[in-house]
Amino acid sequence: MAFISVFDVIGPNMVGPSSSHTAGAASIALLAKKMIGEDIARVKFTLYGSFAKTYRGHGTDRALVGGMLGFETDDIRIRDSFGIAKEKGLVFEFVCSNNDEDVHPNTVDMEIVSVSGRYLVVRGESLGGGKVRLTRINGVKVHFTGEYHALIIMQRDYPGVVAGITSVLSNYNVNIAYLRVFREEKGGLAYTIVESDEEITELAVSEIKKNTAIKDIMLVKRG
Repeated sequence: MAFISVFDVIGPNMVGPSSSHTAGAASIALLAKKMIGEDIARVKFTLYGSFAKTYRGHGTDRALVGGMLGFETDDIRIRDSFGIAKEKGLVFEFVCSNNDEDVHPNTVDMEIVSVSGRYLVVRGESLGGGKVRLTRINGVKVHFTGEYHALIIMQRDYPGVVAGITSVLSNYNVNIAYLRVFREEKGGLAYTIVESDEEITELAVSEIKKNTAIKDIMLVKRG
């Protein structure tokens, strides 16, 4: 039997009504916003399962837009996120998918374009009690919860790349809590996700980027 803490039952500090449909949705979008690392120009949300069926009544739509604006789950501005997005020039749309047989009931795909033109597609799932996970980045299956400081590194799947990453982090006294590599195929596109108790500095990121196999690095700070 899996352990369930009292905090899983109570859920996070949040703007309601639902920890899964409101707080979870805000957390998913906020994680994606942190990944892209700058303000968002436009985003398309594709909703699946119960997200698609109840998103207006449970405030999932406002929570997702609030997350894209950088609002935490307890930020009361979530209630007015549509108006704030309009003021800031954030363009958004919602699409409900009927193809939900192989996805978690509370799933959203986010097709994001930043103000500088960076493009990112992320799939997130709300697991209940405010807990979330990201399961796809640009079509590659991953597993990322945002519970630690993290680096999400897009790279070519070449020998020695991961060893180079860990060597740099060791030199900067970063204690790695988890390291996972996700790839489409041998020698193709891969994502290395490094999670750490300590913040990872921009200097460490710059050092890792010197490897020509590294295509992009997203630095995600916890909290």
